[in-house]
Amino acid sequence: MPEISRFYGVVVRMYYDEHAPPHFHVYYQDSTATVLIDTMAVLRGDLPRRALSLVSEWALAHREELRQNWNLAERGESLIPIPPLE
Repeated sequence: MPEISRFYGVVVRMYYDEHAPPHFHVYYQDSTATVLIDTMAVLRGDLPRRALSLVSEWALAHREELRQNWNLAERGESLIPIPPLE
């Protein structure tokens, strides 16, 4: 489960051999969520409002990198780290 970014206590991971639609996994304290790349909607789980806001801001700024990593993961290739939210 490759970690692709970490910021403000939020850990973002993307798994190999995942199912569609394209998404990423977020871990924050005791909360987890699966977030869709194209819409930023939470597919599963939940996060505190502040953490979800940070994740949304980060993901919008890095949507293209998230898509690239999804394509790499589908092919079983190494994922590229994405800069954290600053």
